[in-house]
Amino acid sequence: MVQSNLYWMPTLNTCRAIEKVRQDGNRGDEFQVKTKRRRTMVMKRQHAFTLVELLAVIAIIALLSAIIFPVFARARDNANRAGDISSLNELRTSLQLYRQDFGGYPPSLLGFVDRYSTGPQAGQVIPADLITSALFPKRVRSLETFRPRPVRVTKTALTTAVWPVADSRALGQAPIVDTNGDNQVTAADDIAGARQAYSNSDTVAINRGVPVGPGNPAAEFYQISGYDVAQNPKSIGNRANEWELRYTLFWTNYSIGTGAGYGSGSAFDDPRQLGYNDPPESTVITWNSYYRDWEPAGVNRIPQRSNRDIVLFLGGAARPFDSRKVWDYAWRSMP
Repeated sequence: MVQSNLYWMPTLNTCRAIEKVRQDGNRGDEFQVKTKRRRTMVMKRQHAFTLVELLAVIAIIALLSAIIFPVFARARDNANRAGDISSLNELRTSLQLYRQDFGGYPPSLLGFVDRYSTGPQAGQVIPADLITSALFPKRVRSLETFRPRPVRVTKTALTTAVWPVADSRALGQAPIVDTNGDNQVTAADDIAGARQAYSNSDTVAINRGVPVGPGNPAAEFYQISGYDVAQNPKSIGNRANEWELRYTLFWTNYSIGTGAGYGSGSAFDDPRQLGYNDPPESTVITWNSYYRDWEPAGVNRIPQRSNRDIVLFLGGAARPFDSRKVWDYAWRSMP
C-alpha cells in the first residue's frame, strides 16, 4: 500500500501573493493609525480656546457686569427706600392712634434706653425687642419698623446724640409760618424765639429744656431706632460719625431755650412742633437720611441736591425730599 503525502508545499507565485496581501494589510493599519491621529489632533484643536477668544469672553463678562451690577444696586436701593417709606407711614398711623388715646405725642418713638435694675444683669442694657414703650409693641408690633434698612446694629447698641445743625439763614430771611397772627408770612414772623434752641455742639439731654449737667444726664437712645436718632457717615468732615436727633416734641427757644423769656412756650412760637396742641400738617415728625448722595471728598462734605432723604410730615404720607434742604433746615423743612 502506498502512503500519500499529507503536506502541501506552496508554489513561488502563491508565496508572492501572500506577501503582497501582508504588505497591503500593514499599509492599511498604518493608514488607520494616521487617520486616527489626525482626528484626535483636529478634536483637540476644536476644544481649545485661543488667547483672542479668551480675551473676548473676559471683555464680554466685564461689560455685562458693568451693566447688570448697577441695575441690581438700584433695584435694591429702591426696594429699601420703599420699605422705609412704608415703615414711616406705619409710625405715623401709630402716632395718631397714640394721640387719640392720650391727647398728645410720645417723647420718643421707640423709647429711651432702659436697663435691668435687679438680678444678675443689673445695670446692663435691656435689648430693644424686650422693652415696652409708648408705641412698641402695642401699636407697632415689629421692632424692624423702627430700623431703616441700611442700619445694621445690635439690639443693645446705644448712643447719645446731638441736635441737628440749626438753620443758618439770617433772622427775617426765612419765615415759614405765620407766628404773629396777622395772617401773613413775612420777615416779622422769623424771630429768634421761633428758631432752634440748640445745635450740633449740644448733646441732647433727658430734660430738653436744660443743658446736660448734674441732675440732667444725656439721653441715651437705641441705635436701631433710626427715626429717633441717625448717624452721619464717617467721611464727611466736621460732622462725621455724629448721631443726630431726628424726633422730639420741641425744637425752639420759646419752647425749650434757656434765655430770658424762653423755655415755657409762647403764642408767637412756631406751631410746627409735636408738643403743642394741634400742630399743623406741615409739621415734621422725623426723617430718614441714610440714602444721601454726598458731594466729592473735601473738608466739609455736604449732601447733593437730590431727593434722597425721606421726610415724614404730620399730614400725608412719607415722601422723598431734597437732601440738601433737610441738611440745612432739618425740622424747618416745608412740604
